[in-house]
Amino acid sequence: MKTITTGTENFKEFIDKNYYYVDKSNFIENIFLDKVSLFTRPRRFGKTLNMSMLYYFFSNKEKNNAYLFNNLNIKNNKEIMKHRNQYPVIFITLKDMKSNSFDSQLYMFGSVIAMALDKFEDILNSEKFNEREKELLKKYHNNKATENELRNALLNISICLEKYYGQKVIILIDEYDVPLQSAYSHGHYDEMTNFISQVFSSSLKTNDSLERGILTGCLRIAKESIFTGLNNFSVYSIFDEIACQDYGFTQQEVDELLSYYCLNQYREEIKEWYDGYLFGNTEIYNPWSTLQYIKKLLHSTSKMAESFWANTSGNDIVYNYIKQGNQSMKDDFERLVQNKTITKTIKPELTYREMEDIENIYSFLLFTGYLKVKKQLSINEYDLIIPNNEVRLIYEQSFQQYFKEYTRDRKNMFVEKLLSKEEKEAQKIMNNVLKNTISYYDNYESFYHGFMIGFLKVDNYDVKSNRESGEGRFDILIIPDEIDETAIIIECKHVKNKGCLKKESQKAAKQITEKGYVEELQNDGYENMIAYGISFYQKQCYITKV
Repeated sequence: MKTITTGTENFKEFIDKNYYYVDKSNFIENIFLDKVSLFTRPRRFGKTLNMSMLYYFFSNKEKNNAYLFNNLNIKNNKEIMKHRNQYPVIFITLKDMKSNSFDSQLYMFGSVIAMALDKFEDILNSEKFNEREKELLKKYHNNKATENELRNALLNISICLEKYYGQKVIILIDEYDVPLQSAYSHGHYDEMTNFISQVFSSSLKTNDSLERGILTGCLRIAKESIFTGLNNFSVYSIFDEIACQDYGFTQQEVDELLSYYCLNQYREEIKEWYDGYLFGNTEIYNPWSTLQYIKKLLHSTSKMAESFWANTSGNDIVYNYIKQGNQSMKDDFERLVQNKTITKTIKPELTYREMEDIENIYSFLLFTGYLKVKKQLSINEYDLIIPNNEVRLIYEQSFQQYFKEYTRDRKNMFVEKLLSKEEKEAQKIMNNVLKNTISYYDNYESFYHGFMIGFLKVDNYDVKSNRESGEGRFDILIIPDEIDETAIIIECKHVKNKGCLKKESQKAAKQITEKGYVEELQNDGYENMIAYGISFYQKQCYITKV
């Protein structure tokens, strides 16, 4: 039985070690549709593995590895097979260009170019090159090139490779947008945009030695930002039917996978957790998470699905938007968590600066895999939902993290106001917390009761709930460490409309008196007590002191 691997991005290793491989070789046919192509998909959807496959298929340095494709679907396309191992290929990945300064990024790019030239080390001193070309190649290979020389590195290397092999060059650029995202985060966005724009312009636009250029990334960055003047350039995003099945797994591929490992009984579980992406008109599974779960089923006693994608890099995006966003965005996210749709205008191409506009955030979340199109309403307007349970858990965990941090200081202030009998100030604090943290879609009484139990856990106090003991017992008791300090009794009520808040709060306070809760605690040795009735409606409360 074949082994499942989730950390391998080298195509040759996949085939040679007989790992379970979902055949995506028909993707090679799409390379001939355009001179330059950009394929955008969320992370962990197989972009790097597909680029590695392209390298081994086209590279004239890999003729000894031609056998890798003997049992794959592409072998049936006789015309495409004529191109196998016929081209010098420059294959670079920018996924590690995440340094915090532009100079460091330049050095990283120089290292990427140097490693690409390692594939052609045997030709660097060829007599086919003049002294200027030899010197320039040497500088690139030793990572000694200047910034201006690096701007034209892919162009200059392409010219030399065509000169040596008598064949135009294929350029593969994986994760092209990573340095731009990093530059935006670290404050050198203008410098990096200018640099990358020149790299792409010289190598993909004005390069007579170019046969094909293929790029991958998460986002389609606006043409005017880095692809200025590239008229030979086509983008295939999650909206396009071209290549829609070449990234991620289709239902048929998942069914075959489950059948191979005799795990058909987990079909619905996998579908609920890892399906739900829509590429073109095709439903797609997250391949990383699907394989992780299959591996867990095969090698673990626990069969419970989990959010594997949440444990990879980049998932702080939802938390940051919740933390920094306005109330409208928080409400949108709450609707999404409740499996409801939101309607938004989607911008097909962006710059990272446009991420500061709240309306563009939804475009970013869609293209990076945190949202899914449920229905197209007009040209750029869509109903959006969360794709599956895995991504929903990321939103829920982000809310929990935000709630924990947001309430850390406020809950102490709230208790202090209750102890000092400043119930109106306490009410303001609570209303602020309710407004900024919790959903009211499940606004029943036990929800608020549970919320208060968690919120009232502060230093030097213990929180007790006697709801499980039945009628005649208080809802919540906040007990101090020292018996001679003040204890707090709280009775919670949920009301059906805003107009009943004050009345029900007073009713809750009266219940504390009528039921003799204070006397009961006095019998337990607590002499100092204060009691409140609190009523809740959606994201508002009213507090009455007994």
